[in-house]
Amino acid sequence: MSDVKHRPMAWSSMLGMAGMFIFTICTGIFIQPAWNFEEAKAFGEEGSTEAANIFFELIMIFIFTAGVIWLARKGLQVLIKAFVLLALWISMLYATLPLIALIGSIVGMGGQDPWNMALIASPILSLGAIIGLYKYPEWWVVNGVGMIVGSGVIVMIGISFVPVLICIFMIAAAIYDYWAVHRSKHMLELADTMIDLKLPVVLVAPKDANYSFRSEQGSMRDSGSTAESSAVQQVDGGASKKGRDALFMGLGDVIFPGMLVISSLTYMPELGGEVYNPYGSMYLSQILVALGTLVGGLFGYAALMRFVAKGNAQPGLPLLNGGAILGYIITGIIVVGPAALWQDITFL
Repeated sequence: MSDVKHRPMAWSSMLGMAGMFIFTICTGIFIQPAWNFEEAKAFGEEGSTEAANIFFELIMIFIFTAGVIWLARKGLQVLIKAFVLLALWISMLYATLPLIALIGSIVGMGGQDPWNMALIASPILSLGAIIGLYKYPEWWVVNGVGMIVGSGVIVMIGISFVPVLICIFMIAAAIYDYWAVHRSKHMLELADTMIDLKLPVVLVAPKDANYSFRSEQGSMRDSGSTAESSAVQQVDGGASKKGRDALFMGLGDVIFPGMLVISSLTYMPELGGEVYNPYGSMYLSQILVALGTLVGGLFGYAALMRFVAKGNAQPGLPLLNGGAILGYIITGIIVVGPAALWQDITFL
C-alpha cells in the first residue's frame, strides 16, 4: 500500500487472519478425539496408508475446479452455489456434532444422552448457519462458517491418512497451486466465482471498519492475485474503493496445514502421559508434534505475509505447507525420534 495511514490496518488484518488460522486448527485439535475411530475414517484403517486414496483426493480437486469453472462460464452459478452449500453443511456436522454434545453434557440433559440430542440439533443448527450465510453473506458470517467448516474438514481428512501421505498430498497441492496461480492462472477465475457467490471458501480480514463483503466483486484476475484454494490477496481500497479494503486467504490455506496437524495428533506414538480431553485420550507426545506442526505453519504464514505486504501476489500453499512440514519434521525428531516420522505406505 502506498498510503501510510493504511499500513497499521494492513498488519492488523494480517494478525486477524493469523488468529482465524490458529482458531480453526485448534478447534480441530480439540474435537479430534471425538472422531478418532475406524468407522469415521474415510477409507478405514487400512486405507490410511494407501497412496492411491491420496491421488483420488487430488483428482477430485481437479474435477471440482474444472467443474466450477465450466459451470461459471455457462452461467450456471446457481448449481455451483447449491453444491457448495450442501458440501459446507455436511462438513459443518463434523465440528458442530461433538461441540453440541459437549454443551449438552455440561448443561445437563435430564438423563438423556447428549450425543442423541446432538444428532438432532447439529444438522438443524448447521442448516440455520448455511441459511444465514445465504441470506446475509457479510464477512463475519463468512468467516464464522468458514472456520467451523475448516475445523471439520481438517479432522475428516487428517484422521484418514498417516502423516507421510498427508505430506505427499501437501507437496503435490503446493506444486499445483503454484502452477494454477502463476502459470495457467485458472485459480484466479475460480476465486472470482467464489467471491461473487459469497461462499466461505475464503477467509476475509477487513482493514477498514466500514468494509462490507456483500458489496465485494471478484477482481482477482484484474489484480493478479488469487484467493480460493490457496492463495492470498491483499485488496487495497482507497477513497474510491471502500468496499474492497480487505485481506483474503483461501480456506485451503488453513485446511492443508491443519490436515498434517490432525494427522500427527492421530498417528504419532502415545508417549509422555495422557492429557485430558472430554472426547477421549490424547497423549503429550502427539500434542507436542501437532503444535510444532502448527507453529511451522505460522512461520510459513509470516513469510507469506511479508510478500503480501510488499504487494506481491503469492500462492499460499508452497510457504504454508512447507512451514508445516518442516515444523512436523523438526518437532517430531525432538519429541518422538526420526523413526516414528515414517509410516509404511502402499500404492494400491
